[in-house]
Amino acid sequence: MGVENGDVKIVNGHQETSNSQEANKSESNGSKTSGDDGGLINPADAENKEEQPIETVFQISVLLPHQPYKIQVPVSTQGQVQDLRSSIVEQPDTFQYTCFHLEHNGQRINDFTEMSDVEGLTAASEIRLVEDSYTEREARMHVVRIREIIGAAGDRVDALNGIDAGLSLHESIAPWTGLDTAPAAKQKSTNSKSSTDNNPLANFSFDGPPLMQTLLPPTPEPNHKTIKSLSVSPWNPPPPSFRQRGHLLYLQLTTNEGEQFQITSRVSGFFVNRSSNSKFDPLPKTSPKAAMAHSLLTLIQSLSPSFGESFRNLLEANNKRDALATFQLTSAIPSNPWLVSAPSSSAGAHQPDLTRTQETYLLSGVDNTETLRDWNEEIQSTRELPRETVQDRVLRERLLAKIYAEFNEAAAKGAVLVARDEVAPLNPTESKDAQIFVYNNIFYSFGADGVGTFTSEGGDEAARVAVGKDVAGVKAVNQLDIPGLATPGTIIVDYLGKRLVAQSIVPGIFKQREPDEPQVDYGGVEGKDVVADNDAFVPTFSQVSKALKVKKHPVWDKDGKKHVLEGSVETKGLLGTDGRKYILDLYRLTPLDVSWLDPYWTDSPCHGQKPEERNYPHRMSVLRPELVEAYWRIKMSDYVKAELDKRKNGQSSSSDVEGTGLATESVTGKTEVAKTNGTSAAEEDNGEITQDSGRIDISAFSLSFNPDVFCGQSPQTAEEKEEWANDERDVRALADHLHQKIIPELIHDFKEGEVGFPMDGQSLSDMMHKRGVNIRYVGKLASLAETGSPRLKALKILAEQEMIARAFKHVANRYVKNLPPAIMTACLAHLLNCLLGSELNKSPKPDFDEELRDLYSDADLSFEDVTPTSLRAEIEAQTQMRYRYTLEDSWMSSIKSNQLLREIALKLGLQLVAKDYQYRPVSEHPSEIANHLTNGAAAQPTTNGHVPNGVSSKKKKKQRGGDSSPSSVNASTVLEPPMTFIADDIVNVVPIVKDSSSKSVLAEEALEAGRISMMQKQKELGQELLLESLSLHEQIYGILHPEVARVYHQLGMLYYSLDEKEAAVELAHKAVVISERTIGIDSGETMLSYLNLSLFEHATGNTVVALACMRHALELWKIIWGSNHPDCITTFNNAAVMLQHMKLFHESRLWFEESYAISEQMSGKDSVNTATLAFQLAQALALDQDHKGAVNRMREAYSIFHHKLGPDDRNTKEADSWLDQLTVNAVSIAKHAKDLQAQKIRRAFFTPRVTLRTQPQAPVGQSSTEGMNGQPPRVSGGLDNRSIDELIKYIESSGDATKKTPTKKRKNPRSRRT
Repeated sequence: MGVENGDVKIVNGHQETSNSQEANKSESNGSKTSGDDGGLINPADAENKEEQPIETVFQISVLLPHQPYKIQVPVSTQGQVQDLRSSIVEQPDTFQYTCFHLEHNGQRINDFTEMSDVEGLTAASEIRLVEDSYTEREARMHVVRIREIIGAAGDRVDALNGIDAGLSLHESIAPWTGLDTAPAAKQKSTNSKSSTDNNPLANFSFDGPPLMQTLLPPTPEPNHKTIKSLSVSPWNPPPPSFRQRGHLLYLQLTTNEGEQFQITSRVSGFFVNRSSNSKFDPLPKTSPKAAMAHSLLTLIQSLSPSFGESFRNLLEANNKRDALATFQLTSAIPSNPWLVSAPSSSAGAHQPDLTRTQETYLLSGVDNTETLRDWNEEIQSTRELPRETVQDRVLRERLLAKIYAEFNEAAAKGAVLVARDEVAPLNPTESKDAQIFVYNNIFYSFGADGVGTFTSEGGDEAARVAVGKDVAGVKAVNQLDIPGLATPGTIIVDYLGKRLVAQSIVPGIFKQREPDEPQVDYGGVEGKDVVADNDAFVPTFSQVSKALKVKKHPVWDKDGKKHVLEGSVETKGLLGTDGRKYILDLYRLTPLDVSWLDPYWTDSPCHGQKPEERNYPHRMSVLRPELVEAYWRIKMSDYVKAELDKRKNGQSSSSDVEGTGLATESVTGKTEVAKTNGTSAAEEDNGEITQDSGRIDISAFSLSFNPDVFCGQSPQTAEEKEEWANDERDVRALADHLHQKIIPELIHDFKEGEVGFPMDGQSLSDMMHKRGVNIRYVGKLASLAETGSPRLKALKILAEQEMIARAFKHVANRYVKNLPPAIMTACLAHLLNCLLGSELNKSPKPDFDEELRDLYSDADLSFEDVTPTSLRAEIEAQTQMRYRYTLEDSWMSSIKSNQLLREIALKLGLQLVAKDYQYRPVSEHPSEIANHLTNGAAAQPTTNGHVPNGVSSKKKKKQRGGDSSPSSVNASTVLEPPMTFIADDIVNVVPIVKDSSSKSVLAEEALEAGRISMMQKQKELGQELLLESLSLHEQIYGILHPEVARVYHQLGMLYYSLDEKEAAVELAHKAVVISERTIGIDSGETMLSYLNLSLFEHATGNTVVALACMRHALELWKIIWGSNHPDCITTFNNAAVMLQHMKLFHESRLWFEESYAISEQMSGKDSVNTATLAFQLAQALALDQDHKGAVNRMREAYSIFHHKLGPDDRNTKEADSWLDQLTVNAVSIAKHAKDLQAQKIRRAFFTPRVTLRTQPQAPVGQSSTEGMNGQPPRVSGGLDNRSIDELIKYIESSGDATKKTPTKKRKNPRSRRT
């Protein structure tokens, strides 16, 4: 089906196309637990829900002590007084206020009071702002804020955020301001030359190398300097005698005029004192330089004559920028680009800022104690907040999101310090891997088997995987949100080859218990040998088990004693000294993948070494929870259908209801069965499912899995052995379902285009995980894709690239892990040269300071012995061992170098200098250059400026489409062969963080309810619920958060489908900026958001802006994938249509031809897709005056339609009619050519033109409700059915794009499958 709005038709995609958005849908619907009034909102009951206080927004007056003395501020009755404070301090007229309180009717208002609780507050009320006395902390915070406001604060450098962290390129992509945003009819140019000059797609190269400069921000404009410097004075802190007199801080100010002032911060404000650099006298200075003010901002204004004007210029410059691009991220870790400006460039230059070193003191105090927090208590107390009403839930989830974001940031920063050996261990006598640390009240340990816990499971490899699974398990339990069950805050950080686990400290976890008392209260104490029982943990653990389909089962300790557990024996329960029940070690919530371990793992190596066919590195290969959930849904559906069949045959006595056609949908821990008419009918609270006129009892259905089978347990009795055998059979059936059903279906969907084709390794792994397929099966996907369609061959290339990148990551981590940071970049550069630069230099040598070799004499420098040959062997061995896939002999010469470099950088956290790296020698043969370009490597003249003796080329050429001519290198300056990478190219390494934060159940419930309402055609209710969901997302997460970006993205598509295009454009802009800053400037989601925005901008008449967005998206596409992605057909088609809209017919033809060529390659010459594109190309050729070509393409389209769809199909008849008309027209033009020239006929004979029925499509086939999900290419389906007379009128008219001739809708030929 298609939804047509205005001049854009959106083809419905499939439910399984998103790499991220559908994951939102499936993961965010948390389970309903006792004490939780949640559960999926039923739109039908939305109007009957519990009444909530009505929000009222009105303006109040705020009286100020200084000019302008009075301002108007909007307030909400549901907001708090602290929200009003925030609104006040963010206004330009009140920037100077930070230390104050508010009064109403002479009474002081508590900042944490809700506005509705302020007695007598109305729209006519006045609230007075009263300045307070400063404390030292408030004075420090005031200085920090004023420095930021006046632009005196330099870029902060910390261990977590890399270079250009949170960067957005949105503002530099298109001329957002100054454009004629009128309808397209007014925007069209008067002549083709001006239109061509205004074509953002001009000179775009389809097969050219990616432009790495695409990822760089524009050169920043010079800052508007308001002062030269503002820092803490060397006389700070105040001596005791002056502290007794109210002195708090001493500051030093240098104005733009060059004058220096020593300033005293006192409890009453700030004043200029008598001190100098050599003399201390902090008392107020007398005239003529005497000045005093409550705010430092006011004081600076009085001291510097030029400050006022420069400050106004700064505010004007800031106001021109998009606020979303400048706000500081507080609720999410910003994304770090993998390509950055060179440190020597103006954009990457380091600026002096004395106060940068003083910020720790300003923010945390002398003893750095103000930032120390009891993270565990904050997390648990927040989780225990009331959740009875919607307002309670909003506040609780908002605080949870905030505390988890702050914990994740603090834990990641501490992990970086631990990895750099900046933190002393608690047990320094232990081995390195066994050491533990406490920093900032957070507990750290390495993801390695330091104490031998995982010796039988695979040692360090098993431990590394286990901590990753543990974080995923904690996240799953957090999503369940079970009252009475606590989980510690947990993240893992991969940095410098090490994996660290950071956890909030559980009270009592370090407590030494009595000798006969187990260290944990429930589950395995020492592996499987000692098992603890505690009935107090059963109620909460049983809720986890029920929700995650874990079977209650017995286990046996070393003495053969039986213990019945609700979860895996590895899952532990600990009763903290705070009285809370904690669940720990959640790395085995699902069963082992026995179908993988049986052939590829053995724990009894022969002569100390495992055979190659069974050398998988660890035994922690568990099945994914998505697979368990999908399998459970299938079995549940089978059970329901069986019950219905029994009713039909009169065999069921459990119910008296009849009905057919149930489809099941699972919500985490809940089951929803929907009627075939789409209405909601899920009721599982009483173990029953509504079906038509009654209920089906499902209490008899049970399916859960024992996670401890195949783990060495020893049942004792015959009954226990039989039960254990049944559990093993269930787990084997689950694993067989993965091999026999899930993986073949995934391959089929890739082949047929039923799902969007992945763009990079991240999107491929996301799609696999969504289906329940582990990444270890990527080798099997590549094997199944070896012989097949071009789409499958493209899948094989991507799968091989992902395996090589992951194998390189494991190899690099092994070499880097024990290296000092000073040598680490030389190691990584050498390994990259061996992998990607071996054709340029067949024997690369690592280059680092010999002084470091002597300094770190005990460092493991084995990376120096690595050669391209040995690295190749290591990568092949890793690929075979981890993915059971054998790379071809020629894989090193066939890799896409730039794309592989990107994958490696993202996986290792590298930030590289952005330039066109040279991977191969410069070739004199154009054919060889072209072959290298297809692999993503630009043919560059010299050596990227890198030669071992330090000689560098200062000029760097930008290439578009490989047009630049190579220049020669002065041979006399090159002493040794050049290298692709040097250590200085690796500018920074950032940590890779994986957290356990759960998603907001409330916000996702509202979003899902809105979707259901829209599907039920309840537009008004649906829009209300969707807006409520958007508001909840913003309230809970804050605006700058990945989940908010995804909801903007989805709502933008939805509003576009409702023909509210202006709102769609606004949402799409926000989605782009937030995606860039939180997900990545070149992530697949960001690229799709740009394509979304392009479509919406074109719909509102801004075609030039739309093409600029599309150009940027296509450049990103080349960086991510390269040329000719299987799903780029629709995007090329959209570009062609937009160019036609601008009357650029020749340029449009080129894009149609490229789209047609890719369709021939991917779908075959005889496919309906290709025929439809041939039809459109014929129209484009006619517009470009290529009448013979138009006839030939239309004949091809007709032949395919006739063969595939039959002579009676509408599309066949349309093509036949057009073919006849184009043929007659071509003959007539040839016949009248001489007459046209001789008689100078004023009006040229008609040449058929494509009509506006050729329309841009939603990128890669997405539906209006799903957003940009990477769907398969679906070409424009509406074949032109206007008459010749109507087309003549259109061509002879002004070409007003807003005028359309009503036509009968034509179905897309793509939808008529044969």
